[in-house]
This record gives sequence, structure tokens and C-alpha cells, in this order.
Amino acid sequence: MTLPESTADSPLPGAVQRPVARWRAGHLAEQADWIAEEVPVAVVCNGRDFAVMMATPADLEDFALGFALSEGLIATPDELLAVALRQQLEGLTLALTIPAERAAALAQRERSLEGRSGCGVCGSRRLEDLLRIPPRVTADPRISAAALDAALSGLAAHQSLAAATGATHAAAWADRDGRIRLLREDVGRHNALDKLTGALHRGGIERGDGFAVVTSRASYEMVMKAASAGIAVLAAISAPTALAIALADSTGLTLIGFARPGGCAVYTHAGRYAGRPGGEP
Repeated sequence: MTLPESTADSPLPGAVQRPVARWRAGHLAEQADWIAEEVPVAVVCNGRDFAVMMATPADLEDFALGFALSEGLIATPDELLAVALRQQLEGLTLALTIPAERAAALAQRERSLEGRSGCGVCGSRRLEDLLRIPPRVTADPRISAAALDAALSGLAAHQSLAAATGATHAAAWADRDGRIRLLREDVGRHNALDKLTGALHRGGIERGDGFAVVTSRASYEMVMKAASAGIAVLAAISAPTALAIALADSTGLTLIGFARPGGCAVYTHAGRYAGRPGGEP
């Protein structure tokens, strides 16, 4: 895929430089600042419009696969037959080619609204489309407190967009020892997770060998996307919602919130998390 010109020419994909007048202690400095890009990305399946997401134009091939899987457009990665990126005046189009029987089913559950960068389920027409329950996760890793601490401590070193712009979320994959294996960033938290799950599949990484960490709250769609990808442990640095907890419980996913080096809160299926001596998380 060819990335948009602004991103392709940038030393920091997903960001552009813009002038800023910066005031500090009463002094003015005219500078160039790194700004995260946020563009409309239309997802088209076999020539039929499906959704428009506001996203950061980087790692879009990962996003295409992760989004197609989490939205149920395809059942397995090999059903994504082709991806083409097209730049238009209004934004970008991801043209997906999927099996004809999958494309036919989309007529029953098209999206009619844009998906804003803060919304992973905007535009769903029916309740059953919004509240799709993924299959129960089958992976069963055991995650230690030390591994979670290591992953949380290692996030910043991999967040190049956030370091430069201060405007992006991250979704990371850590192995059982807490080493960050993959990390994807986006202005939308759900986009970052779709990018991560797409990268996991493309890299052939087994979801039973680690856990996911997100730099956001754990909302319903984050749990849905994680469970759909077969991720058994999802740790968020902020709080979960009640619906997220209910979905995590029903799908067998271990949901961790308020994850910080030194502590966390485990809301569902706590047996996968081995806390510190004395039973404390």
C-alpha cells in the first residue's frame, strides 16, 4: 500500500509539522510542532461502502485486517483477499476484497454514520450489530505482577507518536515476561487496538503467549475487539465501564483496569493474574 503524501514524506508517519506560537513565562517562541494526523478513512468492501473512521494514517494495512476481523467482515485473516489504499480529496479509502458470501451478508448490517476517533461502534444500525458477543477466548496465559509492571514501564519507549505529539493512544502486545513485542498508535483508542490485532495476525504471534495493554479506558468496544482477536488478558491504564466488565466476564477475558507500575484492579477472571505475595494485585 502507498501511504498519503503527508505521511509518506514524514520522518514520523502519522504526524505532520505545523507552526505554533508557544508562550513560556511571558516569552513568545515561534516554533514548528509535531501534530498527530486525523483523517477520514472510508472502509469499502467489494465496492460497497461500510464505514468511515477517523484515524491516524499509519499502519493502515494492520488496521484493515484488524478492523475486518473485529467487525466480523471476515472470519479468518486469509479471507481478506486484497487491500488497496486510495487517496482522495476528502480523505482515504481502504478498499477491501473479501469472499462474495461475506460481502453479501454485509447488506444486513451496513453502517450509516461516520466513526469518530473516539467511537468504535458509531453508525451501527441495529442493536444486534452493536452488541455482538464474540466467542469465548480459549487462550489461558498466566500473567505475573512483574510482567505487567515491565510492560507498563516499557510503553513510553515505543510510543514515538505520543512522545512527539501528545495526542495518540497506544495498544501494545507484551509477552509473558512483559517485554513489548508490538505497539501501534492512533488518535482513536479502538483504531490502535485494531492495528495491533492486525499486526498480531500478520506477524503470526499466538495470543496465548502474552497480553495486551492499552493507554485508555476499557470501554465495551475495546473488550469486544480484544475478545474477537482471541486476546485473553486486556490491561487498561484507566477504568473499565460496566458493560465492558459484563462482556469480559461472558467471553472469559481477564479485564484489568487502573494498571500502573505497582498496582492494578482485576475485574474479571482474576485467576490468570498472579499478584504479589499476600494476594495483593
